[in-house]
Amino acid sequence: MNTATKRVIYQNSNSYETLNNKSENSLNHWFAFHGMGYLSRYFLKYFKGMEPQSNYIVAPQAPSKYYQGPDFKHVGASWLTREDTIAETQNVLNYIDAVFAAEALDPARLILMGYSQGVSIVCRWMASRKIQPKMLVLHSGGIPVELKPEDFAYLDPDTPVYYIYGDKDQYITPEKLLDQKQRGESLFDNRLRIRTFEGTHEVHTGILNDLANKS
Repeated sequence: MNTATKRVIYQNSNSYETLNNKSENSLNHWFAFHGMGYLSRYFLKYFKGMEPQSNYIVAPQAPSKYYQGPDFKHVGASWLTREDTIAETQNVLNYIDAVFAAEALDPARLILMGYSQGVSIVCRWMASRKIQPKMLVLHSGGIPVELKPEDFAYLDPDTPVYYIYGDKDQYITPEKLLDQKQRGESLFDNRLRIRTFEGTHEVHTGILNDLANKS
């Protein structure tokens, strides 16, 4: 018996969520990528403490949804797995392109943010599309190993890159933390700024609010 993997191209659609209204008073256009297990509408709760007139938030939705827990009542989503990663990455990046174009986000106001699994997605999209934001926020996730310093050579030297993590994060071992710091310094040089908080693998709204006010 012969088996073969084949591929088709088809049209698809996917949702995304926004918070607040975009206007001339919106100083920050957040493009925020959730972690594994989230739905984008629930991820927006971490941004509700920001000043609404100044912050417009767009949260793309990871396409692969699944039931969580033994009772199968809660739905989560994942951006990528190790299965068919190259093709799936291109699908995800094309979807992000469509959201970015539909929202007409202003690069001069743009804050790119990824949490947990969302870190790998925002880094890949930013590098492949040569997006120049006013700030990059990498929160409690892993920078993709395939990215090289030349992928971010286009970035303005003054663009701040924040790496945020909890000091008790159960997924960030001392070895992983050292690796992420070294990788971040290699890719972003002295743009990189480390922010640590007391806590586990969780979104730290206080730091995000602080960054919103500084930007």
